[in-house]
Amino acid sequence: MTSAVPRPFLILKMGSTLPSLRDRRGDFEDWVARGAGLSASETRVVDVLAEPALPPLDGAAGVIVTGSHTMVTERQPWSERAAQWLCGAVSGGVPVLGICYGHQLLAHAHGGEVADNPHGREFGTVQIELDAAGRVDALLGVLPAAFAAHEGHTQSVLRLPPGAVRLAANAWDAAQAFRIGERAWGVQFHPEFDADIIREYVDHYRGLLAAQGQDPDALIRAAEDNPLGARILSRFADLCRSWKSPRDGQAAGP
Repeated sequence: MTSAVPRPFLILKMGSTLPSLRDRRGDFEDWVARGAGLSASETRVVDVLAEPALPPLDGAAGVIVTGSHTMVTERQPWSERAAQWLCGAVSGGVPVLGICYGHQLLAHAHGGEVADNPHGREFGTVQIELDAAGRVDALLGVLPAAFAAHEGHTQSVLRLPPGAVRLAANAWDAAQAFRIGERAWGVQFHPEFDADIIREYVDHYRGLLAAQGQDPDALIRAAEDNPLGARILSRFADLCRSWKSPRDGQAAGP
């Protein structure tokens, strides 16, 4: 008897990291797969900027949307195409996790508002607090009520999509995480980053950060590793594996 082929995880690559990081650490998709504990045979990386069409969703175990150095408000054709595709994924019951740009794109795709954060750029290791809904959420409920996470963004979700549930916030960003339905999440922070990565980002943008009154050297000193990022990614992968696809006739749920 032939065993079933595992359903693949689709990693939507929305851009690349800094060249200096890519040369020695790999790229966004590598960090995501490593944090989630996914092997090469379990994943399919979809380079949205390079591929002419996005793949069919039939049979996908889940979708993880990476960060990007592009802004959602630029409305790039490849980004808008991915937004429409994400709507199909969510409506079809395919689990989705959007990270940073992916978080913002998921909100934009479903009618939320994305724009420059009025506080400016948020970079470094920061504190985030779960809402009441976040503390019982299937994905984020495994975290402490307050936790440290790595941030590197200029834009934010300023208004959640209709019907979305806010899960986490901090003083800088009122929508650090949200959920649409039961299987789609957006997180503004970077669970795939570690202290080395965020230090390099802070150093790269030190001039812009200093111009808005921040101390880049203090942000670099405060950067710290945290296993909770990988816990979120691996938890998402475990949830995806525990759910059957809608075509199998199982209702959404853990």
